[in-house]
Amino acid sequence: MKRIVIKVGSSVLIDDGNIANERMLNLVSLIVDLRKKHEVILVTSGAVAAGYTAVQLNKYVPTSKKVLASLGQPILMSSYKNLFDIFDITISQILMTEDDFNSRPHTEIFQEIIERIFKNDILAIVNENDISTTPEQLFGDNDQLSAHVTHYAGADMLVILSDIDGYYDSNPKDNPKAKLRKQVNELTQEELDQEFTPNSKFASGGIVTKLKAAQYIMENNLEMFLCNGFDLTSVRSYLLDNVHEKGTLFTSKK
Repeated sequence: MKRIVIKVGSSVLIDDGNIANERMLNLVSLIVDLRKKHEVILVTSGAVAAGYTAVQLNKYVPTSKKVLASLGQPILMSSYKNLFDIFDITISQILMTEDDFNSRPHTEIFQEIIERIFKNDILAIVNENDISTTPEQLFGDNDQLSAHVTHYAGADMLVILSDIDGYYDSNPKDNPKAKLRKQVNELTQEELDQEFTPNSKFASGGIVTKLKAAQYIMENNLEMFLCNGFDLTSVRSYLLDNVHEKGTLFTSKK
């Protein structure tokens, strides 16, 4: 049995200004199937984007973003609860900041909570606490948060479900001949210093934050699988059938 952290991005959860119910149901079904073999933690983005489905505030104003997150968090958790209730799975919400991993007592509290949650067969759903925090306390994107959760929760693997199929040798938007890299064992400083290029107005980093998460994961001798969250075929075949068709595995193991 492995312990797996699944991180899902806003672009997967929100479609054309609404909660993407079918995609969320597919995600929930995947987690239900994974939990038959493994322990799973879900790290979810989407609170700000979900808030925007209710009230269209300008997310570039810092206070508006916090208001959107406060609106969206219950919308998001209500959607998850309704779907997990279908499968009789009890969920819990954990809101975290970077501070929780910078203090040993805070980190130990998180670790104790996670272990107690697993013992009671509860699914932990983690998100960043955007609302009552300063910018210095925040990771700023859930890719970094999910990497830290993976390490400190004693997980074996981080799976990032995104709006791309994996990590390419060049930008597939600019180069139609770009090739998907199925395995990456190391990242250069140049790759980690690229510009932030989120694909949606509610995403916070694009590929660069995923590469930084991958770097952290590999430095801690863990593995990360980056794949498409719109179509879960590749992640299902990789995690449930051990078949690697699409998606990129970041691992320090050669």
